[in-house]
Amino acid sequence: MEYTNEITINLPRERVIELFDSSENLSKWQPGLQSFEHIAGEPGQVGAQSRLVFDENGRKIEMLETITVRNFPDEFSAIYEAKNVKNISRNFFYADGADRTRWVAQNEFQFGGMMIILSLFMRKSFPKQTQTFMEQFKNFAENA
Repeated sequence: MEYTNEITINLPRERVIELFDSSENLSKWQPGLQSFEHIAGEPGQVGAQSRLVFDENGRKIEMLETITVRNFPDEFSAIYEAKNVKNISRNFFYADGADRTRWVAQNEFQFGGMMIILSLFMRKSFPKQTQTFMEQFKNFAENA
């Protein structure tokens, strides 16, 4: 399953990248994030791996992030893996004038096990959740 979301943030691209590129800011725009732990590679660089733990309505979800592209201010991409779910996430940042940034997120989800069947019923929820995260980042960034 593949889809693309985008949002415009009312800040210069440099400021958006500064806020986006900080692991300390993750919990400020990703509610439910319980922990972010660097586990391998140089933190924040291509090949680095981190463990993220989320609480989603009382359900613990653990995922592994592997950074695949770090080409700021243009692109940040990573693979997020959880049980029976793999998300290839590509994020592009475009200056839209001096004080606005357009963030385009391309996501590809691959499923295994029972998630193959469940994903058929949840197809609309994945892009909706991505858009929610993007809106939460926008709200955080514009009020930081």
